[in-house]
Amino acid sequence: MAGSKSPRRRAREFVIQGLYQWQVGGQDEASIQVQAESVAGFDKSDLALYTTLLEESRNQASMLETELAPHIDRRWDEVSPIERCILLLGACELKLHPETPYRVIINEAIELAKTYGGTDGHKFVNGVLDKLAAVLRAAELTPR
Repeated sequence: MAGSKSPRRRAREFVIQGLYQWQVGGQDEASIQVQAESVAGFDKSDLALYTTLLEESRNQASMLETELAPHIDRRWDEVSPIERCILLLGACELKLHPETPYRVIINEAIELAKTYGGTDGHKFVNGVLDKLAAVLRAAELTPR
């Protein structure tokens, strides 16, 4: 991970990695935490944000998948594992963290998808989270 990333960006990257370990590798929270702490740069991430988002994304995964489902053009298990992780994180922030502007959440998700996802994964993530934001953050999207 590059040295110029903000602590919040780093935290989100580690959340994506943790969600991937959980979904694909079946690892528990303690194993994920030990792995994350062993990676260079983890100490420069926003630890409180990392812990909160990883825990909420995992614990609320079923509810978040239900929120995302109407906006995805295929079955959840047909979405690539890394894009599922990014969508879970984005949905978690959109649903549970109104203090973070929706544009920031979507932009962060797009950057994560560009870095970790497939060739056009960022376009898919952007489209899904835009539609979800229109539902969950309707007041924020409406011009005043």
